[in-house]
Amino acid sequence: MDSEISLGRVYQPRAGEEFMNPKQLEHFRTKLQQWKNEILSEAKETLDTLQKESLREPDIADRASSETDWSIQLRTRDRQRKLISKIDSALARIDSGEYGYCEVTGEPISLQRLDARPIATMTVEAQERHERREKVYRDD
Repeated sequence: MDSEISLGRVYQPRAGEEFMNPKQLEHFRTKLQQWKNEILSEAKETLDTLQKESLREPDIADRASSETDWSIQLRTRDRQRKLISKIDSALARIDSGEYGYCEVTGEPISLQRLDARPIATMTVEAQERHERREKVYRDD
């Protein structure tokens, strides 16, 4: 695999392969781990910046603007914190052999869906049914 990387070729799962073979599992594990590392790095940068910068602008409008910006940043980091738990869950499913299979139907989740959303736990069809049911109950 190192030779593939050094030559610029990156492994991409293909439909003709055995589903969730070791190469595919490693591909998704790497993708999830990199995503988690990026989120943690961004969170560290935000925390470092928050600790260094002061919100003591003399102008009230400037201060309000800064506080709004920081509020948005902190909300984003909170969402990403929740995302990390989903990433950890996906990594645990890889370890347990459950990754890539719909938690509702047990069917394989398409490789395209997993590549776009590696934390997916349902097929597109199962997710759509779930969202329709959720909408019906929410409207009641």
